[in-house]
Amino acid sequence: MSNRLFDASVDPADLPEADVRGPWAYLWWLARIRPWPLVLAAVLGALWMVPLALIPLVIGRAIDEAGESGGQAGLYLWSLLTLGLGILQAVAGAGLIQAAVGAEAHALSVTHRVLVRQVVRLGATLRDEARSGDVAASAAADVESIGNTFEVVGRTIGAVVAAVLVAVALTVTSPVLGLAVLIGVPAAVLGIGPLLRPLQERDEAQREQMGIATSQAGDIVAGLRILRGIGGEAGFAEGFRRTSQRVRRAGESAGRMEAWLQAAGVLLPGLVTVGIVWLGARLALDGAITAGELVAFYGASAFLTLPVSTATEAAETLSLAKVAAGRVCALLRRAPGSVRPERPEPLPAGALALTDPATGISAAAGRLTVVTAPADRTGRLADRLSRPGAADAPAVLLGGVPLERADPDELSARLLRSGPADVLFSGTVREELTAGSARSREALARALFAADAADVVGLLPGGLDAWLDEGGRTLSGGQRQRLVLARALLADTDLLVLEDPTASVDAHTEARIVGRVAALRAGRTTVVFSDSPLWRGAADHVVRLDAEPATGGPDRSAGVPS
Repeated sequence: MSNRLFDASVDPADLPEADVRGPWAYLWWLARIRPWPLVLAAVLGALWMVPLALIPLVIGRAIDEAGESGGQAGLYLWSLLTLGLGILQAVAGAGLIQAAVGAEAHALSVTHRVLVRQVVRLGATLRDEARSGDVAASAAADVESIGNTFEVVGRTIGAVVAAVLVAVALTVTSPVLGLAVLIGVPAAVLGIGPLLRPLQERDEAQREQMGIATSQAGDIVAGLRILRGIGGEAGFAEGFRRTSQRVRRAGESAGRMEAWLQAAGVLLPGLVTVGIVWLGARLALDGAITAGELVAFYGASAFLTLPVSTATEAAETLSLAKVAAGRVCALLRRAPGSVRPERPEPLPAGALALTDPATGISAAAGRLTVVTAPADRTGRLADRLSRPGAADAPAVLLGGVPLERADPDELSARLLRSGPADVLFSGTVREELTAGSARSREALARALFAADAADVVGLLPGGLDAWLDEGGRTLSGGQRQRLVLARALLADTDLLVLEDPTASVDAHTEARIVGRVAALRAGRTTVVFSDSPLWRGAADHVVRLDAEPATGGPDRSAGVPS
């Protein structure tokens, strides 16, 4: 039967909404949306573990019957039964592996997909909502911890069923031994409980340090070229070494607690086994049980170390999964910057006019408007013009429609903001520029020409089919900026907001880009944040903004026509 959750054609958006009220709620949601792998793993786990529990009892019975009758028939019968139990265990074990891996893969796949969906929903607000290291750690370590929990479920349920079966069998044979098992095994499992809380706390501390280290490493790699230019790589490397040492110490602390947990998983069931064997030997000497029953008791008590160790593993895995699921839920609970209004208003067709009453920025439909503002304000201003803002702030109007009341899907299709924070992803140049959408060769050529990026592509081996590393690390800053600009122009949106699109190129290249962008975007609305006189010279309208008022009052800057 095909599994739609693993079908590459299934979009993450088609998955049901995750239950993020807490880590246990999320884990239960994962089990609930596709329970059959877990149910099958539980059944096969019981079929795999129960023969292990029964074999010592069968062997003990064979010894007693052979000793009583002196014949071979009963011995052959019990031997065949032992062989049958071994075959059942082998078959069930093979199926258990498949079912457990399927349950683990389900948890991994679904968690990955809901994380991807959330990252897409958050969009550009993700940087403000979470550290990049936290997102990377959730997609790697946290997802793996959640998957491990689903893998161990079948064996754990099988261990519980087998332990109960052994306890019942021993109770029927000897109530004293059965009582010892019924008391000793739960006591051994409960004995590891006090270790779980410290393990969770140390795992949380390690996970926090890992997120910090991952974010720091990503920042260093992204800015390595600049760091080398200013001679700052040694200082940042030393800072990362200190961070990595904190990660190591947190890992050692968690590892010590995990070692104590593993030691308890060996010691406590071992004590139960020693106690049951000693008690069984005393009963055998008193004639209360037979030699075969003593062998069965010894084998059964030795077997009980397996359910207890499995329970220990499950407790440890669940502890780690609780921490991981809590991190995943924290990311999934973050609200996106824009929420779909109940009754979205359609935007007018064609070029869009833009008006911001709070700052005085206005851009006529189909015209090129250049905004000159202090460098520390341009990013926030570009965000304000391209994203729905706070409810208590004056609304930015797009074609007369407040941004907050526009349909987010239509808004993303007709408005694009591009700036220095935009990145190049790994893939071919063609895939990077088109973002997977169909674009004609002529449209690609026009966008590359306007961004003065045709020579950048021409120098790459393979041209448009050349492979770009993540972030375009092999390109210079100016080359990356021109490709990012070409990608924004190729989107061909009705409103384009550009933040310092030519900050990394020389004056001659900037002059070519300004003229070509103005020509390419003729008839569509374009807003450019730049203090370059070249952009101001090509603009239909220039808006000059002063520094942000310290009092927090309205911005008194006025638009100045060019």
